[in-house]
Amino acid sequence: MQINESLSAKSLLPDLERFWGVSGQKINDLNQNYDPAKGSPVFTIEGQYTTRGWTEWTQGFQYGAEILQFDATGDLQYLEMGKKNTVGKMAPHITHFGVHDHGFNNVSTYGNLLRLMNEGRIAENEWERNFYEMALKASGAVQARRWTALPSGGYIYSFNGPHSLFADTIRSLRALAVAHQLGQPFMGENDKQTPLLERLVMHAKTTADFAVYYGEGRDHYDLWGRTAHESIFNLNDGNYRCPNSQQGFSPFTTWTRGLAWVMVGAAEQLEFIATLDDTELEPLGGRESIEAFLLKMAKATCDFYIDHSAADGIPYWDTGALNTHKLGDDIYDRESDPFNDAEPVDSSAAAIGAQGLLRLGRYLNDEKYTRAGLTVMKTLLGDTYLSLDESHQGLILHSVYHRPNGWDHIPEGQSVPCGESSMWGDYHAREAALYVQRLAKDEPYLKFFI
Repeated sequence: MQINESLSAKSLLPDLERFWGVSGQKINDLNQNYDPAKGSPVFTIEGQYTTRGWTEWTQGFQYGAEILQFDATGDLQYLEMGKKNTVGKMAPHITHFGVHDHGFNNVSTYGNLLRLMNEGRIAENEWERNFYEMALKASGAVQARRWTALPSGGYIYSFNGPHSLFADTIRSLRALAVAHQLGQPFMGENDKQTPLLERLVMHAKTTADFAVYYGEGRDHYDLWGRTAHESIFNLNDGNYRCPNSQQGFSPFTTWTRGLAWVMVGAAEQLEFIATLDDTELEPLGGRESIEAFLLKMAKATCDFYIDHSAADGIPYWDTGALNTHKLGDDIYDRESDPFNDAEPVDSSAAAIGAQGLLRLGRYLNDEKYTRAGLTVMKTLLGDTYLSLDESHQGLILHSVYHRPNGWDHIPEGQSVPCGESSMWGDYHAREAALYVQRLAKDEPYLKFFI
């Protein structure tokens, strides 16, 4: 990436104003024209949202987007949409024992509404507050139940089963964090109580140890900041067995959306841990130890992203995919090309990763990471990636869902997927845009925790 040193949050305000105008139009289109009987919208095909996937992991992004739209613009119609849809449709996600995505679905909806009440942006209402808090408490405890214990700690296992740790899940630790702050423990057999903070820290540490590489000779492909989508464990003895990838090209290349989840998840948890008292952290290894592994993970992955993205800050979907060599040795010295004939870019990885860069930059007071995040945002807000066609339901173009399965649409005349959007890419672009807007306007810092 070629970091634009001239950018500031304030310099993006004109782009953000246009962005929120486009965003509102897309939300209205989806509400008016998408048939919810088909299931949650996941990604677009020829500009129209459709559904496909293993689980209902994107519905929180759909309704959370409405809440973010209100947050950014003050337009009450979007607050009413977000409230109505959260109350009416999100309840099954609270007690969904079959997924690891509680932070995606429930913090994006119930969590955003509680945050707005805490900020005084929506009226205080005791019963409404209790409703949001109960939902978040239950969600955190349910997520914590998906637990594989290891001799060294443990992890929240993915929907693939107890042997499987996904890199993605570190972003869903926000569910455990909020529930912990609300005083919720995990209650097990014989009324045994386990602090949700304990499971949060253990999962983050396992992710740092096995999903992220640090150039320390772990294997032949060990580079500073490279990530593996999935880590596989032997459940008979708890030993780590191997890396794997469900949505990337291979276990030994870096699927950039998985990388981005770790970037933002680690940076957010650094911010959250900083708010806790030392006495809470002491039984879990202490502040110095916890912050050290989180910071190492955040810096490594953000550095890898900077070094392995195109000049404008957009990554290709996987850094080692089969035809990447066809893009040339100067792949990272040129602007991204969504319409190339070799391998697709993934704008959703950029939308997620931008926030990781920005948050790490603020945490460290380091302009390199801050301006890298702003560079990514400037590109996403520009004409190449912002979906200006009103007939297209997506907000951010050139997202990739599941390249190995061939689920992504390839337009006529193109060789790789391009021109489409995803619910997670659109939501995280909005979240990152709100983050930058609040910085630019000196408004309260955007955080998920209480």
